[in-house]
Amino acid sequence: MSRKLVAVLVLMAFVISFSGVTVYALDLGDVIKVFGIAYAVRVFSGQINSFINNLLNQKGIKWEGTTKVVPIISIGSGTYLGAAQVAGDPSLVNQTKAVGQGELNIGDLRGKLLVPMQTTNPLKGLKRVEGIGVTAVIDFRI
Repeated sequence: MSRKLVAVLVLMAFVISFSGVTVYALDLGDVIKVFGIAYAVRVFSGQINSFINNLLNQKGIKWEGTTKVVPIISIGSGTYLGAAQVAGDPSLVNQTKAVGQGELNIGDLRGKLLVPMQTTNPLKGLKRVEGIGVTAVIDFRI
């Protein structure tokens, strides 16, 4: 991972930790929701991908490359879990296993960092897939 990306992630973590973000414990309902969303994204990723592609085609927007739906977790102003559609060169799309999103709100300023990653397990390290675009996000607040 590049030093710039590490620096941005550390800065975002520092700002978020001092920005008054409330931390909540997960109850059994939240755990079921997390596993249910993760399962649905894994099992129905092809159908979700087709739905997004059809929706964008109806609006006159069409991607000529390869697309794929992967899990996304968003942390910042709340925690969200869902699906993200990535697009790009087929070899890079196949390497993408998940998307991480960091959010930062300071007054009227809002920032989001979307990082396509090569793994769904953050304990294996966060390896970014460069050259991939995130074209759609569907997520649910946990």
